[in-house]
Amino acid sequence: MSRLSQVFANLPKEHKAFIPFITAGDSGLDNTYELMLTLVDNGADVIELGVPFSDPMADGPMIAKSHQRSVEAGIGLKDVLALVQRFRAVNNSTAIVLMGYLNPIEVYGYQAFAADASQSGVDGLLVVDMPPEEAHDLKQSLDAKEVDLIFLVAPTTTDERIKFLATVASGFIYFVSLKGVTGAGHLDIDAVKQNLSRIRRYIDLPVGVGFGIKDAQTAKAISDNADAVIVGSALVAFIEKYADDKTKMLESVGNLANEISSAIK
Repeated sequence: MSRLSQVFANLPKEHKAFIPFITAGDSGLDNTYELMLTLVDNGADVIELGVPFSDPMADGPMIAKSHQRSVEAGIGLKDVLALVQRFRAVNNSTAIVLMGYLNPIEVYGYQAFAADASQSGVDGLLVVDMPPEEAHDLKQSLDAKEVDLIFLVAPTTTDERIKFLATVASGFIYFVSLKGVTGAGHLDIDAVKQNLSRIRRYIDLPVGVGFGIKDAQTAKAISDNADAVIVGSALVAFIEKYADDKTKMLESVGNLANEISSAIK
């Protein structure tokens, strides 16, 4: 059983997983490391690390700017893997998922990436711009190293596509609760509930919900039906706001993380 599967299997009854997202290297790799520890201290079960990319097309303005800051600082995929390895020296239980775009992984090479990701302590990978129909080679490399390949499901995803995802996805399913990019819009809780029921007809994996969850109240409402709550833009906003004040950055991120994790556990 992968570390990611263990996280979900070990959750107490009625508790839901808290999955915060931050972009690796935003405000510096040392700060990202401290943010990861802060998130764990405040209830994170899985940490989603954004791999910096120059054209983060699926991300809204807040997270896109975090990618830009990290890219401008020279942070690349190897730096992210080294960061995970550093984290693993002090934490061997919190699952780590990398979320990013295909180009850096293609340049790295699928087999080499899978080997280095596994050795560093990465548990899962979500490639935003890789269609599942084209994921065979990458999945084969990741499966050989027991790294889960995670896929997005949107409100517009057809039942046929969901059925196909059941044959290739592992770890968990990331349900995009809104049409559009990260950080956008207003959540329709009833629509999310209906879509989760639809996904579960075909896929026997935990389902996490992300996009549009900005506070504990919304997280609680989503958690009534989801297996995990994913929060990104609201946390990244604090990293941007307090980039020059690490104490306030860690405090603000920690407080919001604690509020959300407490609401769903």
